Amino acid sequence: MNRSRISARVRGIKPSPSSAAADRARVLKREGKSIVSLVVGEPDFDTPAHIRHAATKAMEQGATRYTMLAGSPELRQAIAAKLQRENGLSYDPKNIIVTNGAKSGIYGALEATVEPGDEVIIPAPFWVSYPDMVLACDGVPVIVQCPANQGFKLSPAQLEAAISDETRWLLINSPSNPTGASYTLAEYRALADVLARHPDVLVMTDDIYEHIRFDGNSTPHLLDAAPELRERVLAVNGVSKTYAMTGWRIGWIAGPSDLISALNTLLSQSSGNACSISQAAAVEALNGDQRFVSESVAIYRARRDRTLARINEIPGLSCSPPDGAFYLYVGCAGLIGRMTPSGTRLETDGDVAVYLLESVGVAVVQGSAYGLSPFFRISIAASQEILDEGTDRIARAVFELR
Repeated sequence: MNRSRISARVRGIKPSPSSAAADRARVLKREGKSIVSLVVGEPDFDTPAHIRHAATKAMEQGATRYTMLAGSPELRQAIAAKLQRENGLSYDPKNIIVTNGAKSGIYGALEATVEPGDEVIIPAPFWVSYPDMVLACDGVPVIVQCPANQGFKLSPAQLEAAISDETRWLLINSPSNPTGASYTLAEYRALADVLARHPDVLVMTDDIYEHIRFDGNSTPHLLDAAPELRERVLAVNGVSKTYAMTGWRIGWIAGPSDLISALNTLLSQSSGNACSISQAAAVEALNGDQRFVSESVAIYRARRDRTLARINEIPGLSCSPPDGAFYLYVGCAGLIGRMTPSGTRLETDGDVAVYLLESVGVAVVQGSAYGLSPFFRISIAASQEILDEGTDRIARAVFELR
C-alpha cells in the first residue's frame, strides 16, 4: 500500500503566505540583495523595559515551573481586570484561559468545537491563517467578500445569506488584518440582529489590534452592542501587538464555561500551560505603566499618514485610510494588464508582488492571500526611513511599467 505519511488534514492546508513572503525576503537578503521588507506584522519596537524587568524578576524568584493549565491566577485576574476596565466586560477568571499566543487559542477553540463539515463564516479580506485553521479542523471555511465600497466589513445581508444549517462560527477581526477596518457599535448591533435569528451560531472575536487605533477612541466590542450574545461569544486577545511582545507568546480567551472547559481539556493533552516567565511579564504589561501604548500608536499613526499619502501619489495605486492595526491594504487594479520592462504582463496581484520583489527589492504580500484582489498589503510596523525607501522603490517600479 502506497500511503502518504502526511495526513490528508495537513495536506489540505498551505503554509502561511505572509510567513512565506518574509522567508523569501530573508533568503534574498542572505544572497546579498538589497531588500526592503514590508511584510512582517509585528511591532518594530522593543518590549518596554518594565515588562522585561518583570520577567527577570520572576526568573530570579524561581517562577520557572508549570503554572495552572489555564494560566496563573495572577494573569487571569489581570486579564479579568483589563476586560472590565477597558471593555466594560465582566468575566470571572475561571472563564478565562491563557494560551500560547492568540493564534493557538483560535486554533484550539476551532479544534474543540468544529465537527467535520461544520462551516465557519470568514469575512474577506481575512487574516491568512483563518481558512487553513478551519480546514485543519475538518471544517469548511465560508468566505464572504467584503469589498472596499463597504469598508471591507461584513453587512447584515451578507451574514444572513452565509448562514446555513451547518454554520458553527462567525469569525470577526476588528480592527482587522489586513485592512485596519473597525466595526462600529451600530454595525455590530445590526449583525447581532441577524445572529438573534440563528441561536446556534457561535462568534469568535479576534481583538488583537484593539489598542492600535487612530481616531483616539476605544475600539467597540460586539458584546458592548449585544450583551445578550455573551454565552455565544469567545473573545480572543493577547499582548503581542499592543505591548510589542510577539515573541513572548501570550494570548487569552474569555467566554462561556463550557467552551473554556473544552479548550482547557484539549490544551491539557496538547500544548500545556503557556510559559511561566512570559505570563509574569504579561501581568506587568496589563497592570503596569501604559504610556508605551499611546506613544507607539502615535508613531504608527504618523507612519500611516505619511506612507498613505506617498502611496496615493503613485499612479495606479490607491489606499483608504485604515481605522487601526499597522497595515495598508493597497489597491493595485491600475497595474493589472500592464507590462514589465522584461515584457511580462501583470495579470494578478500575485504578479504585482513578484514584480516589486524582483525588480526593486520590495517585499509585500499579495491580496489573494487575504481573500480579496487586486490588492497588496504592506506593514507600517517599520521605521519611517524604511517605509520611505520602500515607497520610493515602489514608485520607481510602477513608473517603469508600460
